[in-house]
Amino acid sequence: MTTIKLYNTRTRAKEVLEPLDPGNVRMYVCGPTVYDRAHLGNARPVIVFDLLYRLLRHVHGPDHVTYVRNFTDVDDKINARAIENVGKGGDVNAEIARITAETTQWFLDDMAALGALEPDAMPRATQYIPQMIAMIEELIAGGHAYEAEGHVLFAVESFKDYGKLSGRSVDDMIAGARVEVAPYKRNPMDFVLWKPSSDDLPGWDSPWGRGRPGWHIECSAMSHELLGESFDIHGGGNDLMFPHHENEIAQSCCAHPEGDFARIWMHNEMLQVEGKKMSKSLGNFFTVHDLLEGHDDAPPVPGEVIRFVFLSTHYRKPMDWTAQKAREGGATLRKWYAQAAQGRDDAAPCKAVVDALADDLNTPKAITSLHRLSHADDIPALRASLRFLGLMGDSVPRWAAAPEVDLSEHEKRLFEARQIAMESKDFTELDRLKAALVAAGVEVRMSKAGVELIPGPGFDPARLEGLS
Repeated sequence: MTTIKLYNTRTRAKEVLEPLDPGNVRMYVCGPTVYDRAHLGNARPVIVFDLLYRLLRHVHGPDHVTYVRNFTDVDDKINARAIENVGKGGDVNAEIARITAETTQWFLDDMAALGALEPDAMPRATQYIPQMIAMIEELIAGGHAYEAEGHVLFAVESFKDYGKLSGRSVDDMIAGARVEVAPYKRNPMDFVLWKPSSDDLPGWDSPWGRGRPGWHIECSAMSHELLGESFDIHGGGNDLMFPHHENEIAQSCCAHPEGDFARIWMHNEMLQVEGKKMSKSLGNFFTVHDLLEGHDDAPPVPGEVIRFVFLSTHYRKPMDWTAQKAREGGATLRKWYAQAAQGRDDAAPCKAVVDALADDLNTPKAITSLHRLSHADDIPALRASLRFLGLMGDSVPRWAAAPEVDLSEHEKRLFEARQIAMESKDFTELDRLKAALVAAGVEVRMSKAGVELIPGPGFDPARLEGLS
């Protein structure tokens, strides 16, 4: 059996994965808070842990792996969005139900387009409120939590190992958490397990009055219910390491001291766009949907290409999304798909690809192996390896199968339309032609020197037919 080694954030070292129960390898990954479209950064942990899920299923068998990824569907951000949408006097709870249902489906659709398999369980926080209340009661009974002014708070000082995951000092943790200084807290670091709710916001009856859970207790309760007191892997972005994962460890270990909670903690690094931190103010903030459908003047980017670009960087290194990487990735996949189309579906993925992933998900090394398979014209292994990595489905996607098309006539026509528009100040025809080209997946570059049209990875020449 292939030996899997994974970097454990808690120990700062690679460790051999030795499942607690070889018949059921268990993994929990923190999922999205559902109030808006998933942005590009949200996709990175999904792709990283989907890849690990595929590796675990390959090594241990699909029936011997349990992967849980939650949806946070009760949260102050959701409440704020609903109140913003309905205004005063509106039905906030009905709007919350609509928002969470819609954005949950958006997330599932977008991640499926990126080749992500659905986890074995996708619990919604609101389905596990009784388990959260029960865990809070256990923490109070054990002296690890206390009630104050309608709130229940975890007493950080009651857990001696608090801060070991992130390796932060108390002062750093206070600054990093931007803790709320409230008079009812015994310690500034104490965090909320339960808080009161007004009648117009989501709330549930509890021993401490009508209220709703804090964010951190949700994952602890859901993972315990679905995976038990001890499980193998807990994953997420490194922005969750503190305070979320630190708080999960504290409350879970105190509520269930006989368990280990998670043995291995894995965190992916963050994402940049064109060398800069993604932000709306810089104009480089994209949702996954934006890329899949095309946005502004940019053509659509197929999900397989997005996934390929993500896999080109090791998950523990910062990743930079660029339009150039997408173009190059699309060209590479188009070439590989042309070869793989001739292969069989009964071959096994290349051992070198599997071994690369087994070494702490070394995806750059796996992609190097794909290049070697392509150069060697080892079609069965190439096809099987692409499928194993989630880069190919049952057939070659339409965008990759599209024939090359000479765009010189379109370049000439667009250049002429641009000249006419500059003279007449009427840009209607120019805008129409440009929009049609972009919709077909063509990148349009216009300058004084001329017009350059570049087929993007989502180029569909059929959409240019009849353009006149």
